Amino acid sequence: MLWSPEQIAGWLQHTYPNDQSLHVSHETIYRSLFIQARGALKKELLEHLRRTRGMRRSRSYTQKTAIHGQIVDAVSISDRPASVEDRAVPGHWEGDLVFGSGNSQIATLVERQTRYVMLVKLNGKDSQTVVNALIKHARKLPQELYKSLTWDRGTEMHGHKRFTMATDIQVYFCDPQSPWQRGSNENTNGLLRQYMPKGIDISGYSQAKLNSIARQLNERPRKTLGFQTPAERFSECVAMTG
Repeated sequence: MLWSPEQIAGWLQHTYPNDQSLHVSHETIYRSLFIQARGALKKELLEHLRRTRGMRRSRSYTQKTAIHGQIVDAVSISDRPASVEDRAVPGHWEGDLVFGSGNSQIATLVERQTRYVMLVKLNGKDSQTVVNALIKHARKLPQELYKSLTWDRGTEMHGHKRFTMATDIQVYFCDPQSPWQRGSNENTNGLLRQYMPKGIDISGYSQAKLNSIARQLNERPRKTLGFQTPAERFSECVAMTG
């Protein structure tokens, strides 16, 4: 399940508010893992306690080139409406590429209000391939739930105008070297490390496999959502649009 102790404790209180016998503090879970677990079992369990930096880009990719950041007609993140910035309404997404070995990659998309995750299979990192895949994926959602997309300044989004023309979804770009401006997406990319270990070749992951991983992420309770799950929150949004 890969839930953290805090997520487990919060979910139990959220799901069984009137049954104290089913409540446990996350400190108790941590204590049990550190004190009671031994050997291989302890090592396996402790791997789920910390989220290390996510497997994202190869070293060669992160070395900035002169062209990196030069997106023609880019609309700055500073021009996003206030309703996007404060997460007041759903339908505004953050995106990025996550890289594995062998020049493999996928696209990750996170809805800002609900933290709902979608993973998109890619057969390449060139702009045409990435934009085509994002257009196809965008058409799976109602327009009310996909109004904008915030991306970094990678060259894979040189075709952002074609994406907007095809979907009517506005793309906003982070300031150069400012990944923290896509905080929800950065956090999700870190969580993906549990499902896609560093250095793994992800080219063989089917879209069905990626959907399965996304579903597991979306069914994990989040502290920022009052220990509801992204799936619960997103379902509420879908119901409101229906």
